[in-house]
Amino acid sequence: MKIVVLAGGISTERDVSLSSGTMIYNALHRLGHQVIMLDVYLGYPEEEIGQIFELNKEWAKDMGAIGAKNPDIEAIKAKRSGDSKAFFGPHVIDICQQAELVFLALHGENGENGKIQAAFDLLGIRYTGNDPVGCALAMDKALAKELFRFHEIPTPSGMTLRQGEEIPEQIEYPCVVKTTCGGSSVGVYIVHNQTEYHTALHDAFTYENEVIVEQYIKGREFGVGVVGGKALPVIEIAPVTGFYDYKNKYQAGSAIETCPAELPTDIALSMQKCAEQVFKVLRLDSYARMDFLMEDNGAFYCLEANTLPGMTPTSLLPQEAKEAGYSYDALCAWIIRMAMEK
Repeated sequence: MKIVVLAGGISTERDVSLSSGTMIYNALHRLGHQVIMLDVYLGYPEEEIGQIFELNKEWAKDMGAIGAKNPDIEAIKAKRSGDSKAFFGPHVIDICQQAELVFLALHGENGENGKIQAAFDLLGIRYTGNDPVGCALAMDKALAKELFRFHEIPTPSGMTLRQGEEIPEQIEYPCVVKTTCGGSSVGVYIVHNQTEYHTALHDAFTYENEVIVEQYIKGREFGVGVVGGKALPVIEIAPVTGFYDYKNKYQAGSAIETCPAELPTDIALSMQKCAEQVFKVLRLDSYARMDFLMEDNGAFYCLEANTLPGMTPTSLLPQEAKEAGYSYDALCAWIIRMAMEK
């Protein structure tokens, strides 16, 4: 099958996307597909694209590893010649239309918010992952939390603030300040006093015009992947230091991950059932990963859903799939089958 792995872009999760894309690209090669990898923003600068799938080229070479800090997006934009306003780089759409399938390895803004999925639907391009509606509902954490509360899914209490609105001063500390549509813990701050609160709001508003201020939950952190509506084994994430931020997510040795998580059977099953309910409530139809925090008394809270979860060497979904009996390659093949059956 002719497949394009689409990665990169200009979100704060660009490096994560390139790492996911490289892993997926190599897996699809092992599965025998004709596969190329494209940076969705930088595109393919060469004019001749008619036989692009026949080129003998290592497309994932030198795509780069994940740094300890999120990438300099302005520096990435400077690399593209010509029109830098359009999201899709040179020939990206033309090449994707030649493919039988586009495997989306994008993360963050314009990868998980449904815009690319909607564009591809209009252009008749088949792709992996969830549809535009599910992506949009899950990406907007404020909207997702409204749906969680309506459907009685446990989630931390909180409020949404827009830039320019009056800032409430009566806040219970510690609390969490985070962007509504961010990912990989970029733009997430745990604050303990009013000074940190105002600093966190200022920093969060540099990413987006809307932020969430929510209840701080002290406890253990878990992830539950759901593929085709069925939950995978629960995985626990324990950062060596600090919380599960950008560095601890992607730098090897920064977190201890245990799968299956060491939990009482009834709590593990309840968390899996909750993840499946979140999947349904957000109208997801392919695969996703739900993030949870659990207090010492066993009460757990769903934080969010990730509609294109990481597929990097340290990512959680592949570890969960392995515990369920699916190798990395088998997981990719499963995702492809779901896309082709939709």
